[in-house]
Amino acid sequence: MRIADWPQQERPRERLMNHGPEQLSDAELLAILLRTGVNGRSALDVARALINRFGGLRGLLDRDRQTLCALPGLGPAKVAQLHAAVELARRHMRESLDRGKPLTSPQVTREYLRAALRDRPHEVFCALMLDTRHRVIRFEELFTGTIDSAHVHPRVVVEKALAHRAAALIVAHNHPSGIAEPSQADLAITRRLRDALGLVDIRLLDHFIVGDTEVVSLAERGLV
Repeated sequence: MRIADWPQQERPRERLMNHGPEQLSDAELLAILLRTGVNGRSALDVARALINRFGGLRGLLDRDRQTLCALPGLGPAKVAQLHAAVELARRHMRESLDRGKPLTSPQVTREYLRAALRDRPHEVFCALMLDTRHRVIRFEELFTGTIDSAHVHPRVVVEKALAHRAAALIVAHNHPSGIAEPSQADLAITRRLRDALGLVDIRLLDHFIVGDTEVVSLAERGLV
Protein backbone atom coordinates (compact mmCIF):
# COMPACT_ATOMS: atom_id res chain seq x y z
CA MET A 1 0.00 0.00 0.00
CA ARG A 2 1.25 3.48 -0.86
CA ILE A 3 1.90 5.89 2.01
CA ALA A 4 -0.63 8.23 0.37
CA ASP A 5 -3.30 5.58 1.06
CA TRP A 6 -2.50 5.41 4.78
CA PRO A 7 -4.56 7.26 7.38
CA GLN A 8 -3.20 10.80 7.67
CA GLN A 9 -2.12 10.40 11.28
CA GLU A 10 0.18 7.52 10.27
CA ARG A 11 1.93 9.18 7.33
CA PRO A 12 5.55 10.24 8.16
CA ARG A 13 5.22 13.71 6.65
CA GLU A 14 2.00 14.48 8.49
CA ARG A 15 3.42 13.07 11.71
CA LEU A 16 6.42 15.37 11.35
CA MET A 17 4.22 18.40 10.77
CA ASN A 18 1.93 17.60 13.69
CA HIS A 19 4.41 16.28 16.25
CA GLY A 20 7.88 17.47 15.19
CA PRO A 21 10.80 15.58 13.58
CA GLU A 22 12.14 14.32 16.89
CA GLN A 23 9.08 12.07 17.21
CA LEU A 24 9.84 10.18 13.99
CA SER A 25 11.99 7.08 13.63
CA ASP A 26 15.09 7.05 11.44
CA ALA A 27 13.15 5.10 8.81
CA GLU A 28 10.31 7.64 8.80
CA LEU A 29 12.69 10.57 8.35
CA LEU A 30 14.49 8.74 5.55
CA ALA A 31 11.16 7.91 3.89
CA ILE A 32 10.30 11.62 3.76
CA LEU A 33 13.53 12.26 1.84
CA LEU A 34 12.97 9.30 -0.49
CA ARG A 35 9.38 10.44 -1.16
CA THR A 36 8.42 7.37 -3.24
CA GLY A 37 8.88 3.63 -3.03
CA VAL A 38 9.39 1.03 -5.75
CA ASN A 39 7.85 -2.21 -7.01
CA GLY A 40 4.87 -2.24 -4.68
CA ARG A 41 6.94 -1.20 -1.66
CA SER A 42 6.30 2.11 0.06
CA ALA A 43 9.03 4.66 0.73
CA LEU A 44 8.92 3.58 4.38
CA ASP A 45 9.46 -0.08 3.38
CA VAL A 46 12.45 0.94 1.27
CA ALA A 47 13.82 3.11 4.07
CA ARG A 48 13.57 0.30 6.62
CA ALA A 49 15.27 -2.15 4.26
CA LEU A 50 18.15 0.26 3.58
CA ILE A 51 18.71 0.99 7.28
CA ASN A 52 18.63 -2.72 8.13
CA ARG A 53 21.04 -3.54 5.32
CA PHE A 54 23.69 -1.13 6.55
CA GLY A 55 23.04 -1.34 10.27
CA GLY A 56 21.76 2.22 10.66
CA LEU A 57 21.70 5.64 9.05
CA ARG A 58 25.42 6.22 9.43
CA GLY A 59 26.29 3.00 7.63
CA LEU A 60 23.93 3.95 4.82
CA LEU A 61 24.86 7.61 4.41
CA ASP A 62 28.61 6.94 4.55
CA ARG A 63 28.44 4.86 1.36
CA ASP A 64 29.76 6.40 -1.84
CA ARG A 65 27.46 7.63 -4.61
CA GLN A 66 28.09 4.68 -6.93
CA THR A 67 27.19 2.13 -4.25
CA LEU A 68 24.03 3.99 -3.25
CA CYS A 69 22.82 4.50 -6.82
CA ALA A 70 22.93 0.74 -7.38
CA LEU A 71 20.66 -0.05 -4.42
CA PRO A 72 17.00 -1.01 -4.96
CA GLY A 73 14.75 1.97 -4.36
CA LEU A 74 17.48 4.53 -4.90
CA GLY A 75 18.98 6.21 -7.95
CA PRO A 76 20.92 9.34 -8.86
CA ALA A 77 18.13 11.78 -7.93
CA LYS A 78 17.40 10.24 -4.53
CA VAL A 79 21.08 9.81 -3.73
CA ALA A 80 21.60 13.49 -4.54
CA GLN A 81 18.79 14.37 -2.10
CA LEU A 82 20.39 12.27 0.65
CA HIS A 83 23.83 13.79 0.14
CA ALA A 84 22.31 17.27 0.07
CA ALA A 85 20.55 16.60 3.38
CA VAL A 86 23.78 15.42 5.01
CA GLU A 87 25.70 18.45 3.74
CA LEU A 88 22.97 20.81 4.95
CA ALA A 89 23.27 19.26 8.42
CA ARG A 90 27.05 19.80 8.38
CA ARG A 91 26.68 23.41 7.29
CA HIS A 92 23.99 24.05 9.89
CA MET A 93 26.38 22.82 12.55
CA ARG A 94 29.24 24.87 11.15
CA GLU A 95 27.19 28.08 11.27
CA SER A 96 27.34 27.85 15.05
CA LEU A 97 31.11 28.32 14.68
CA ASP A 98 30.96 31.11 12.10
CA ARG A 99 33.40 33.98 12.16
CA GLY A 100 32.56 36.55 14.79
CA LYS A 101 30.55 34.27 17.09
CA PRO A 102 31.96 33.50 20.53
CA LEU A 103 32.38 29.89 21.59
CA THR A 104 29.99 29.80 24.52
CA SER A 105 29.27 26.07 24.58
CA PRO A 106 31.89 23.29 24.64
CA GLN A 107 29.15 20.91 23.50
CA VAL A 108 28.58 22.88 20.28
CA THR A 109 32.30 22.65 19.55
CA ARG A 110 32.26 18.92 20.27
CA GLU A 111 29.29 18.28 18.00
CA TYR A 112 30.77 20.25 15.14
CA LEU A 113 34.13 18.48 15.40
CA ARG A 114 32.36 15.13 15.55
CA ALA A 115 30.44 15.92 12.36
CA ALA A 116 33.55 17.25 10.62
CA LEU A 117 36.04 14.53 11.57
CA ARG A 118 34.45 11.33 12.84
CA ASP A 119 34.06 9.45 9.55
CA ARG A 120 37.33 10.42 7.89
CA PRO A 121 39.32 7.35 6.75
CA HIS A 122 42.62 9.02 7.69
CA GLU A 123 43.73 11.24 10.53
CA VAL A 124 43.00 14.93 9.99
CA PHE A 125 44.43 17.60 12.27
CA CYS A 126 42.57 20.91 12.37
CA ALA A 127 42.47 24.16 14.32
CA LEU A 128 39.82 26.62 15.44
CA MET A 129 41.44 30.04 15.53
CA LEU A 130 39.95 32.50 18.02
CA ASP A 131 40.33 36.17 18.88
CA THR A 132 40.82 37.63 22.37
CA ARG A 133 37.09 37.19 23.12
CA HIS A 134 37.13 33.60 21.89
CA ARG A 135 35.17 34.47 18.77
CA VAL A 136 35.87 32.24 15.78
CA ILE A 137 38.24 33.70 13.21
CA ARG A 138 38.70 30.59 11.10
CA PHE A 139 38.40 26.80 11.08
CA GLU A 140 41.19 25.18 9.10
CA GLU A 141 42.36 21.65 8.35
CA LEU A 142 46.12 21.76 8.68
CA PHE A 143 47.46 18.23 8.26
CA THR A 144 46.28 14.91 6.85
CA GLY A 145 48.14 11.77 7.82
CA THR A 146 47.95 8.06 7.33
CA ILE A 147 45.30 5.93 9.03
CA ASP A 148 47.66 5.63 12.01
CA SER A 149 49.12 9.08 12.54
CA ALA A 150 49.20 12.68 11.39
CA HIS A 151 52.50 14.52 11.13
CA VAL A 152 51.87 17.77 12.97
CA HIS A 153 54.46 20.52 12.66
CA PRO A 154 54.20 23.17 15.40
CA ARG A 155 55.97 25.76 13.22
CA VAL A 156 53.17 25.53 10.61
CA VAL A 157 50.48 25.84 13.29
CA VAL A 158 52.17 28.94 14.74
CA GLU A 159 52.54 30.50 11.28
CA LYS A 160 48.86 29.94 10.49
CA ALA A 161 47.78 31.34 13.84
CA LEU A 162 49.90 34.46 13.37
CA ALA A 163 48.67 34.93 9.80
CA HIS A 164 45.07 35.02 11.07
CA ARG A 165 46.00 37.12 14.13
CA ALA A 166 44.62 34.50 16.48
CA ALA A 167 44.88 35.04 20.21
CA ALA A 168 43.95 31.45 21.08
CA LEU A 169 43.57 28.06 19.41
CA ILE A 170 41.56 24.91 19.86
CA VAL A 171 43.05 21.99 17.96
CA ALA A 172 41.50 18.64 17.17
CA HIS A 173 42.11 15.44 15.29
CA ASN A 174 40.29 12.18 14.72
CA HIS A 175 41.20 8.59 15.50
CA PRO A 176 39.97 6.45 12.57
CA SER A 177 40.19 3.42 14.87
CA GLY A 178 37.14 4.87 16.62
CA ILE A 179 38.86 4.94 20.03
CA ALA A 180 39.19 8.51 21.33
CA GLU A 181 41.61 7.73 24.15
CA PRO A 182 44.72 9.94 23.72
CA SER A 183 48.00 8.26 22.88
CA GLN A 184 51.41 9.26 24.19
CA ALA A 185 52.06 10.86 20.80
CA ASP A 186 48.89 12.95 21.22
CA LEU A 187 50.06 14.16 24.61
CA ALA A 188 53.52 14.96 23.27
CA ILE A 189 52.26 17.04 20.34
CA THR A 190 49.88 18.88 22.67
CA ARG A 191 52.79 19.91 24.89
CA ARG A 192 54.88 20.93 21.87
CA LEU A 193 52.05 23.02 20.43
CA ARG A 194 51.30 24.66 23.79
CA ASP A 195 54.95 25.61 24.27
CA ALA A 196 55.43 26.81 20.65
CA LEU A 197 52.26 28.92 20.70
CA GLY A 198 53.15 30.29 24.13
CA LEU A 199 56.35 31.77 22.73
CA VAL A 200 54.24 34.12 20.59
CA ASP A 201 51.60 34.76 23.29
CA ILE A 202 48.91 32.54 21.74
CA ARG A 203 47.02 30.26 24.14
CA LEU A 204 46.24 26.65 23.36
CA LEU A 205 42.83 26.25 24.99
CA ASP A 206 42.13 22.60 24.23
CA HIS A 207 42.93 19.57 22.12
CA PHE A 208 39.94 17.42 21.19
CA ILE A 209 40.26 13.84 20.00
CA VAL A 210 37.33 12.57 17.95
CA GLY A 211 36.48 8.89 18.12
CA ASP A 212 33.50 6.87 16.99
CA THR A 213 31.21 7.56 19.94
CA GLU A 214 33.24 9.95 22.09
CA VAL A 215 35.05 13.27 21.77
CA VAL A 216 37.75 13.58 24.43
CA SER A 217 38.91 16.98 25.72
CA LEU A 218 42.49 17.01 26.95
CA ALA A 219 41.83 20.28 28.77
CA GLU A 220 39.07 18.63 30.80
CA ARG A 221 41.62 16.01 31.83
CA GLY A 222 44.14 18.66 32.81
CA LEU A 223 46.51 17.69 29.99
CA VAL A 224 46.81 21.04 28.21
